Amino acid sequence: MFCESFQRPFCVAALLLLGPAASTPLRAEPVELAPFDSAKSDNAKSDSAKPGGAKPAAPVAEKSAAVRADAASQAAAQPSGERQPRSLTDRAIDKVKQVAKSASDIFSRVPCLPPKGAPRSVGSLPHVARKLASGEPVTIVAFGSSSTAGYGTSSPEFTYPNRLAAQLHRKYPGADITIINRGRGGEDAPQMMARLQSDVIDAKPDLVIWQVGTNAVLRDLDADEIARLVQDGIGRIQAAGADVVLVDPQYSPKVTEHPDSASKMVRLLGRVAQLRHVGVFPRFEVMRQWHESQAMPIDSFVIADGLHMNDWGYACFAQLLGDDIIRSVGQIKLGINVPSNVQTYRPM
Repeated sequence: MFCESFQRPFCVAALLLLGPAASTPLRAEPVELAPFDSAKSDNAKSDSAKPGGAKPAAPVAEKSAAVRADAASQAAAQPSGERQPRSLTDRAIDKVKQVAKSASDIFSRVPCLPPKGAPRSVGSLPHVARKLASGEPVTIVAFGSSSTAGYGTSSPEFTYPNRLAAQLHRKYPGADITIINRGRGGEDAPQMMARLQSDVIDAKPDLVIWQVGTNAVLRDLDADEIARLVQDGIGRIQAAGADVVLVDPQYSPKVTEHPDSASKMVRLLGRVAQLRHVGVFPRFEVMRQWHESQAMPIDSFVIADGLHMNDWGYACFAQLLGDDIIRSVGQIKLGINVPSNVQTYRPM
């Protein structure tokens, strides 16, 4: 029969070509072979080794190689502007490979260098250090807006809390570390304070990473009022027995359209962190140096909306934040030299 089982992909293509002609001329494209079954290939090889065994695989393989070589030579002979478009199958395979490569990267570091001269201290983290030293479970709450929720990522696994979790698990493989994502797009300090108890304090965290200030800049909210709310929120978190790290706004076109508001917000959050003896991750300065000092184009770490980070931006942000957390934890040896003002602070 013309249509043997291993030839059916070619039969379908032939029948389609022999059907009624379309109203417009069609350009012929190289025919692609169906995916090769390795199991059948192995069986065919073993059968061919036997006396009198059938040997169908060799001619098919030779035809396959000939078809690919002919297609490659035809493509090379054409001018670059006239090359035939890649098939849907090729594009699908490339997409699968790309996704697989990106998925595997969640378990490794990205090529991300810390900015030179930028302040990179998340302060002292006595509660986290003590829990890790004693082998107790550690709970971290990532609290914030769309940057915490992960808007702009291609997959939930690429949000900064998930990247941070992967890094901490690599560093402390025997530790029980849980990171809870409490990001909600569009919010700033007023809305966050309304859910501080239910979304953060009730989770009994050991560390709260509070990303705040961006939406306040975009909406021209009163920076002094935002700082006051953040200061009160830090007091409530500390009273519940958790360490705190603030994350200031991102450096991106939408934010830098408000230069005065952005710089004031960054300055006030830094002052609040000093007053309450907590750490602050200087995201604005870190991202500014990516662009100005490391000559990275904005669109290499910010998506087309001009505001949110892309996969690489979140990955590098999480990695540098994780490095600071690991460094800070390492500075406290079994709870020794823990700053007393962090342990005993209560809101006024």
